[in-house]
Amino acid sequence: MGIRDQRKAETSRKIQAAALDIVEELGLEATTVARIAQQVGISDRTFFRYFDSKESAIVPGQGELVTALVELEIAKGTTASSIFQSLLQVCREHFSAEIEQHEFRRVTRLMLTDPKLLLIATRREQELVVELSQSLIARGLATPMQALLISEIVASTWRVAWQCFTQAEKAGTTAVPSEFFERAVAEMLQIFDMGPSGS
Repeated sequence: MGIRDQRKAETSRKIQAAALDIVEELGLEATTVARIAQQVGISDRTFFRYFDSKESAIVPGQGELVTALVELEIAKGTTASSIFQSLLQVCREHFSAEIEQHEFRRVTRLMLTDPKLLLIATRREQELVVELSQSLIARGLATPMQALLISEIVASTWRVAWQCFTQAEKAGTTAVPSEFFERAVAEMLQIFDMGPSGS
């Protein structure tokens, strides 16, 4: 990572930290882009170079995941199963990056206390499904139904892993999100091994 990328990443982290500080102190409704920018010492315009809303600053990981999934290079003719596995690998790598780069435990705690943040995460998950399925269709990689199924299952696996992680955090268990992701993938693959007839 070059110096410019390091500075950009650092500014991004400062914006998220400021957003979380304000949410913790004043609540989600009182948190504004102007307040976040002021706390970081940047203009509103600079804020929007990094995030498209206060919500994306509070929960940045999902936006980054969408970008990573949509921009994944996949060769034409790749099977739906292989596409799905490749997308799961992107999620796997993203979990690891999220642990290192974002204040995921802090975000999780806030989601437990403010249901509106959970709604934000759910809305962003739906954006993931729409953007990913449209990307797969536009690139001729999957039929509309396949694209939607793949996108929904990827998003569901991501959500289930985070929900289980959040429940573990709430119970006071020290947990690592990536472990929950691996368990979610393993459980999901076991279900699919049942086959179409359920046997």
